[in-house]
Amino acid sequence: MKKFGNIEVAWVLDEIAALLEIKGEDIFKIRAYQRAARAIENLDVDITDLFRQKKLNGISGVGKNIAAKLEELLSTGRLIYLEKLRGEIPPGLVEMMNVPGVGPKMARTFYEKLGISSLKELEDAARGKKVRSLPGMGSKTELNILRGIEMLKSGGRGRITLGLAWTVADSLLNFLRSLPWVVEAETAGSTRRMKEAIGDIDIVVGTEEPEKVAEVFVKHPQVKEVLAHGSTKISVLLKFGVQVDLRLVRPDEFWTALHHFTGSKEHNVRLRERAHKIGIKINEYGLFKTDSDERIPVSGEEDIYTALGLAYIPPELREDRGEVFAAEEGRLPQVIGYDDMKGDLHLHSNWSDGVNSIEQIVEQAKKMGYEYIAITDHSRSLGIARGLSTERLTEQQEVINALQKEEAIHILTGVEADILANGDMDYPDEVLAEKDIVIGSIHSGFRQDKEKITERIISAIKNEHVDIIAHPTGRLIGRRDPYEVDMDRIFEMAAKYNTVLEINSSPDRLDLNDLYVRQAKEMGIKIAINTDAHEIIRMHEIRYGIGTARRGWLEKEDVINTWDYDKLRRFLKNR
Repeated sequence: MKKFGNIEVAWVLDEIAALLEIKGEDIFKIRAYQRAARAIENLDVDITDLFRQKKLNGISGVGKNIAAKLEELLSTGRLIYLEKLRGEIPPGLVEMMNVPGVGPKMARTFYEKLGISSLKELEDAARGKKVRSLPGMGSKTELNILRGIEMLKSGGRGRITLGLAWTVADSLLNFLRSLPWVVEAETAGSTRRMKEAIGDIDIVVGTEEPEKVAEVFVKHPQVKEVLAHGSTKISVLLKFGVQVDLRLVRPDEFWTALHHFTGSKEHNVRLRERAHKIGIKINEYGLFKTDSDERIPVSGEEDIYTALGLAYIPPELREDRGEVFAAEEGRLPQVIGYDDMKGDLHLHSNWSDGVNSIEQIVEQAKKMGYEYIAITDHSRSLGIARGLSTERLTEQQEVINALQKEEAIHILTGVEADILANGDMDYPDEVLAEKDIVIGSIHSGFRQDKEKITERIISAIKNEHVDIIAHPTGRLIGRRDPYEVDMDRIFEMAAKYNTVLEINSSPDRLDLNDLYVRQAKEMGIKIAINTDAHEIIRMHEIRYGIGTARRGWLEKEDVINTWDYDKLRRFLKNR
C-alpha cells in the first residue's frame, strides 16, 4: 500500500479542489478542500500518526466529511471519491492545466464556452484567435497558451521568457517555503538577475534536513523526470519542459550559496579577485579569512559586499559591466526599486483591442497604489486592433473626463498613434495636441530598409506632440528580430528633442533591452517603464520592465513615471 506523507495528502486534496472547480461546484466546497490541504501541509506532526491516534478531526480546517476521506486514503492507499471525479471530467481538461497559466477556472471556461476538451482543440482555438473572445482573456493569453503548448510538445529544455520563469519560480518557492524543514528559499541564477531569456531555473534552499526536502520535491505533481539526484543538488524536468536545479545547503551557508548561484560567473570571478587581495576567500560555502580559515559571519548578501569593502550590488547589476569598479569608487547608481512606480503610461482598454473597461483599469491601478495612469488605445489605421477613429477618440476623452471627476487617481487621456510608412502620424497635429500624452509606435512596414525605418521613427521624435516612442526596436523575444534601425541615430535625436523612450515591460518584448537602456541613460534620455497591458492582469508585468531598467543602471530621476503627478505634467508640458 502506498504511504502518504503530509505533502502528498495535501496534493490529493488540492487535486480534488481543482477537479471540483472544473466541474463548477460550490465555491465554499472547493475552498474547504483547499483550506484542509494548507492545514495538512503545515502540520508539525506526521498525519499518519494522527490517523493512528484517530485525531484527524482535530486538524484545523478538517471537518467530518474530509476526515472520512482522509481515513480512507490513509488506510487503503486510494480514494474512491477522487477516482470518481477523475472519471467525470474529460482527461484533456486536466492535461490543459499543465500549460503554464491555465488553471481550473480557465479550463472550465474553455470547455463551457468553446466546447474544448483536449489540448489539441485548445491549440486550434488559440491559433484560430478564438480564445481572445472569451471573458477576461486577450491576445496575450492566446500567445502564452500557444507557447506553453509548444513547450509541452517539444519537451522543452529551450530558453523561456522571464515572465514564464518567474511564474514557475514563484509557484515552486511558495511550495518550498511551506515545508517545515525549509529555513530559507530564494530564486537564483539568471532569473534573479532578470535576464530577458532563461535557460534553467535555479533555486537555493537552506535546510538542516536536505533529504526530506529532496524526497518531497521530486514527487511534486509538476515533475516529469528526475535528471539528477545528489545530496546537495536535485535537477528535474517539469511537465512543460523547464529544467529546475534545486540547491540544498545548510542555513549558515544560505546567503553565500544564494550569492554564488545567482552569478554571473564573471561577476563572481571579479569578487574573488578582490577578496584574494584583502586576504579573504569566498565561495558558495561561506566567507573565510585566508590565513586562518576562520568563517566570517554572513546574515545577508549585504554582509558579503561589506566584508569586501564594497557597497551592496543588486543582482540585476552583477554582469561584470563595471559594477565592481563603480562600487569601489563609490559611484554605484541607486537603481530604482520595484515599488517606485507612480503609474503606467501605456494601457489599452476595450475601446480598442483591450479586454477591460477603463473603469476596471482604474480599479486595478488603485489596487497597485498608482497615482496616475494613461489610457492609450490604438489609432485609426490599426484596423485589426479596432483603432479609434477621430470621432471615437473624442468620445473616449469625454468619458475619461467625466470619470476623472469621480476618481482621486489621475487619468491621463492619451493614444498610441501609429507612425505611418511615410513617417506621418496617424492623426493630424491638432488631434494629438488635445491629448495629455501621445505614444508613437510602429505596427507595420517592419521590413523597410534601415534608412527608411530610422527616418520614420525620427520624424515621430521630432513631432512636438509625440511624448514617448514605444517598443523602439519592435522585437518579440524568440519570435521576431528587431527591425533594421540605427539606434545610435534614434538616441541622438531623442536626446536632442527630449523625447522619452519606452521600456515595454511585456516579457515578450522588454524593448528597450538592458544594453540600450544604459546607453540611453548615458546620453541623458528619459525613459518610461510601461506594460502596454491589454488585460488588467498584465499590469503586474511592470516588474519585468523594472528589472530591465535596473539592469540598465536607471535611477528614479531617469524614469518619468517614478515622478509624482505634478512633476510629470510639468515635464510633458515643457519638454
